[in-house]
Amino acid sequence: MKPRLNYRLVVLLVLLVGLAIREVALEQRPSFLRPGLHLFAYAANTAEGTVTAVDLVRLAPVATIAVGADPAGLRTNPTRKEIWGVSTSGGYAWVLDEKSNQVVARIPAGIAPAALELSPDGKRAYVAASGSNAVVAIDCATRQVVARGRTGARPQAARLSPDGTVLVVSNHDDATVSLFDAASLAVKGVIPVAPNPEKIVILPDGSKAFVASGSDRQISVVDLKQKALVARLGIGETADDLILKPDGGELYIASRSAHGVIVVNTQTNEVGDYLLLGMSPAAATLTQDAQTLYVSDAAAGHVVPVSIAVRQPEHVIPVGQSPGACRLTPGEEMLLVADTASGDLAVIRAKTSNLITLIPTGAAPRDLVTAVF
Repeated sequence: MKPRLNYRLVVLLVLLVGLAIREVALEQRPSFLRPGLHLFAYAANTAEGTVTAVDLVRLAPVATIAVGADPAGLRTNPTRKEIWGVSTSGGYAWVLDEKSNQVVARIPAGIAPAALELSPDGKRAYVAASGSNAVVAIDCATRQVVARGRTGARPQAARLSPDGTVLVVSNHDDATVSLFDAASLAVKGVIPVAPNPEKIVILPDGSKAFVASGSDRQISVVDLKQKALVARLGIGETADDLILKPDGGELYIASRSAHGVIVVNTQTNEVGDYLLLGMSPAAATLTQDAQTLYVSDAAAGHVVPVSIAVRQPEHVIPVGQSPGACRLTPGEEMLLVADTASGDLAVIRAKTSNLITLIPTGAAPRDLVTAVF
């Protein structure tokens, strides 16, 4: 005799499985997302000339978009639901629509554009072209170049003051920074700094800029009000990444050659601390409450969370072969880490420091942004 199927038990099991799946989905879904909102990450794959769009709710890649050779300078437009970047070899800025995952514009921006910056209101993009020794301003609505300025030799980075009025550009080959009026791109000053200046951060009150040398063990401190060099601060080793505390009080410098993080007091322009972390700390990101600094170690294959209050590293998080760029998602529930060697994106639950999954991107992802739409 055939055993009778217990339909009530089957229905109950199906119901329980459905509830379990729902709980897992709710656990993974960021708590701030309302129905209909999406949370995406965009990774620039340097070796392929593409950007991979990753759905962080589904934890899966949804598109890989050709944007142009050597994509760099990724920025999320705060008002237009667009991702902006440059193609260094292509000589243009590109615009990616977040909803369609399509490139909707390519804007000529000079020879070898190296850096892109967006204004706080999302109305303008600024592109520094290292091959043209120039900077251009682009109207984000019309996607037209509306102003041009002359930089020094081989500009590397461009940063706006928090109030959006001053653009600071580092000129690699002539050891200067140029200050521009952000509206007209008229030059307001040219200031000598340490050799081969590259990365820039600006204090929240717009008073000072800190400029890392790409070759010397120095950070240049520039007074943006007086348009003068304040100090060339010796930090012991070269800087790989600059992370500014939200209140501007401290600057955290990830350094491969120092095997750790150097802490600078931005008020006194002095080195205040040093944290030995590992083999090759390459990049970092900081929580908004300035409690935890996450540092990716490119040689050790892990991320080190550092408690800022006690200046102590916590348990490392293994993520892959060569982790680089790292970002916290809006709401800071997830930490994302791009791996240049394995071509994937590590997704970590920030609260528990547990690796959720690895998501394939493209070859050599080196830049990373997030967007909610």
